[in-house]
Amino acid sequence: MSEYQYYEFIAIDRPLTSEEISALRTLSTRAHITPVSFTNHYEWGAFKGDPDELMRRFFDAHLYVANWMAAIFKVRVPIETLSEKILEVMAVRGVLDFKATKTHCVITWSLNESENYDRFGMEDGRGWMARLAPVRDELLSGDMRSLYIGWLSAVTREMIDDDDMEPLPMEGLGNLTPAQHALAEFLEVDEDLLTGAGIGFSSLQDKATSKEQMDAWLAGLPQDEVTALLKLLLASKGQQAERTLKNRFAAWRYSLQGQCTETPRRAVGELRKYADGAEKIRQEKEKREQERREIKQRKEREAYLKALAENFPKAWKSVQQSIERGSGLAYKEASRVLADLAEAYSLHGSQRIFEQELRKFMASHMRRKALIQRLVKAGIWHDK
Repeated sequence: MSEYQYYEFIAIDRPLTSEEISALRTLSTRAHITPVSFTNHYEWGAFKGDPDELMRRFFDAHLYVANWMAAIFKVRVPIETLSEKILEVMAVRGVLDFKATKTHCVITWSLNESENYDRFGMEDGRGWMARLAPVRDELLSGDMRSLYIGWLSAVTREMIDDDDMEPLPMEGLGNLTPAQHALAEFLEVDEDLLTGAGIGFSSLQDKATSKEQMDAWLAGLPQDEVTALLKLLLASKGQQAERTLKNRFAAWRYSLQGQCTETPRRAVGELRKYADGAEKIRQEKEKREQERREIKQRKEREAYLKALAENFPKAWKSVQQSIERGSGLAYKEASRVLADLAEAYSLHGSQRIFEQELRKFMASHMRRKALIQRLVKAGIWHDK
């Protein structure tokens, strides 16, 4: 299998300048570069640039896929989006990494040791960015579930012991966004583990708890902090004010988790037990759905055979028309219809009559060796 690497970068907060585009062009003569994106793939050679440096200077999101079973997704967010405490507890080296500059934080989700050979035998990287990019907007609005998904990918790969505790009690895991589902798929997070992690957190309870906590936190917010946030709003910096507010609220909630009895942290071993339960539920659901599909297919088959039996002459004429085309594909179609006719006669006529009709029908086709061979193989005709 030849080497394959795919690189994609996008600029979200601001377009690239002409000077920046020229600088990017020096890294690749054949990359597709626009004021908001840089895309290229390699089947030999390697990318001359440093993705981390490009994220620092130009871009807000980056995707990398290589057919040696590696997949990486990065986003750059303003530094005030995440508190130091959240960065500290969520990080898992080589799986969920954070790199801070004076103004931004680059978050990296990595899958470096996939065993899904079928996926990476076909994967070309295209399409993932459109599905994953909304994760950045969700982080900017204070939704940290994508970070928890990154931590769960380490649990999936058994990099975390059963006695270890989850980094944060995370609400809303049972109602993920499409982008968060895509991230879990991209990182190959165990489906049952993801479902199990959401057990015990109903959306109604989450909303009630959050409202109570918001009221308590806002009541104790110092006046100087309230004033600073209002100044940001008056200065048309609403997005920054929202990020700052949600960041401080998240940090406050984390500081309370030791005394919080409503949403305690869970051990990894407990999450695995939830995953086992989710697996059983999923398998039972799949079994029921398979049974429903089989019942539906059986009913459709019975209706088809009944319709066939209502006009046997028309069906024989259809077989005749197929055979007269004289091609392998035509013989295959004729063989299929003859098998259907045999079953229809058995259910709505008699097998003896079908055999009589078949002998009469085949009398004019005995020189068609390819047809005979196909019918013999299908058990429809017995060569004498």
